[in-house]
Amino acid sequence: MNAGPKPTRGSAERSIANPGGHFAGAAAAPRPETTAVVYNRGMAERRGTGRVTFLVNAAGNFLGAAVAFLYFRLVDPHAASLPRVRLHEVVHPLLVFAGLLALGHWLNNRWVAPINRATQGHPLSEREAALVRRRALLFPYVLAGVSFAGWVVAGLIWGFGMPLLMGRVVSLSDRLRIVFGITVLAGSVTTAFIFFVSERIWRTRLLLLFPEGDLSAVPRVPRLAVRVRLLAIFLLTALVPLAVLGILSYTRALDLLDADPATARGIVSGLRTTILFLLGVGGLAAAGLALFAANSVATPLKDVEAAMAQVEQGRLDGHCPVVSTDEIGAVAEGFNRMLHGLRERELVKETFGKYVTPEIRDEILAGRISGEGELKEVTVLFADIRDFTPWVEATAPRDVVRDLNEYFTEMAEAIRAQHGLVLQFIGDEIEAVFGAPIASRDHAAMAVRAALDMRGRLRAWNARRVAAGKPALRHGIGIHTGTVLAGNIGGAERLSYALVGDPVNLASRIQGLTKDFEVDILISEATRKSLDPAMAVEELPAVRVKGRAEEVNVYKVV
Repeated sequence: MNAGPKPTRGSAERSIANPGGHFAGAAAAPRPETTAVVYNRGMAERRGTGRVTFLVNAAGNFLGAAVAFLYFRLVDPHAASLPRVRLHEVVHPLLVFAGLLALGHWLNNRWVAPINRATQGHPLSEREAALVRRRALLFPYVLAGVSFAGWVVAGLIWGFGMPLLMGRVVSLSDRLRIVFGITVLAGSVTTAFIFFVSERIWRTRLLLLFPEGDLSAVPRVPRLAVRVRLLAIFLLTALVPLAVLGILSYTRALDLLDADPATARGIVSGLRTTILFLLGVGGLAAAGLALFAANSVATPLKDVEAAMAQVEQGRLDGHCPVVSTDEIGAVAEGFNRMLHGLRERELVKETFGKYVTPEIRDEILAGRISGEGELKEVTVLFADIRDFTPWVEATAPRDVVRDLNEYFTEMAEAIRAQHGLVLQFIGDEIEAVFGAPIASRDHAAMAVRAALDMRGRLRAWNARRVAAGKPALRHGIGIHTGTVLAGNIGGAERLSYALVGDPVNLASRIQGLTKDFEVDILISEATRKSLDPAMAVEELPAVRVKGRAEEVNVYKVV
């Protein structure tokens, strides 16, 4: 049997981002915070997160820059005073845009450095390992937050800084309109794009860092609920386009106040084109955001559905990936916990089945058998190895244990084959019962058939032992039928199904008589009366046993 996993010293080395000990502890040190831990190199990746952050940042911010440019060219051109595009009006935004993008990329790289070290297999301290788990879940939020902060700075630069540097006189309302177009409109679109795209891409990395999916165990991490996610998508796809169209209508209405008829017709014609353009762009943006939102909900649910289908087919070795901290992630984690419980239950059933028959096991686990204590008519069987002490003294301890296990295995299989229950192994002795905990009418016949099978199995086993140069073993089996008290007996923390009553003692005494009569199977008169008269038995002289005043009639099973 393989040794189980060694216990760890703290939660930093267990599940969460380290289930199963993926951050395996190094040699013990007096200060845990300096202990080096190494991420599982078998799951390490050569490529870090730098490429991901750069591509997502570049795409998102380029999208935001395009939205801002189109907004000030088509929707609110008066706010930025851009009657036509000139060279410096293109160069300045590009320089500022590149500078902000580079700064954001640098900040993001510093922030994800511990994650890169973990996924590349570098040693980490326990404190760094805990930091990796938390930052892995915060990654989309930080990436989007840094980007939005950059757009806030950009809005302040173009709304307040640039007019002062260029010597322009701009009213406060125009400045606020510039900030709205850059920060509120372009910044919100960029932030939403970066967050949803990075979260989507980052889910594959979470599967690497959290192979067992214990995301909820990481403290101080925001839990973005599905309702909040859908509400944010609604606001971006509904309120923002309405606000843009409202501003567009207001600015064009102002232009119409002082326009002559020819100019007014041109403004209305351009307004129609602009509205159609904005509706097309807004529709594509809404479809894209809705697609991301739908995938973020549908994909994890499909994973749960697939895992449930495996369980329905009886496969309990699966695992549902957990890639979010929302309600769907909680459902996936709960499903994994349930699956773990099912595996444990199956292990209990499988282990319990080694001691009782599957029928008895299922009855006990289903709660259909009472362990509180009840009177039952049963047949008790005792089996004991002859000349056990001399054999033990002449045999190596390791060989004794191995041979005893082989013997008990053979005898227990014979007992279980007749629906008997092995109550206990006591040294070289076996105690078994037939007719309990599941009642049976022919429990006496079952016990005798089990004894005959034990006789045959012992002969076959001895033949193999003699062929291997080992001595043959003998045993005696005593069987008696009577009414006993059966139930779970023991202490508060450990119980065992046991029998109490005189029939148990008498069965043990009859087993001892096999030495005196030099036979291997003896049954009592009560057992004989419960058998088919055609059963081949031979009556022996009545004997007196310890603890009983009257003599006992016994029969040899031929």
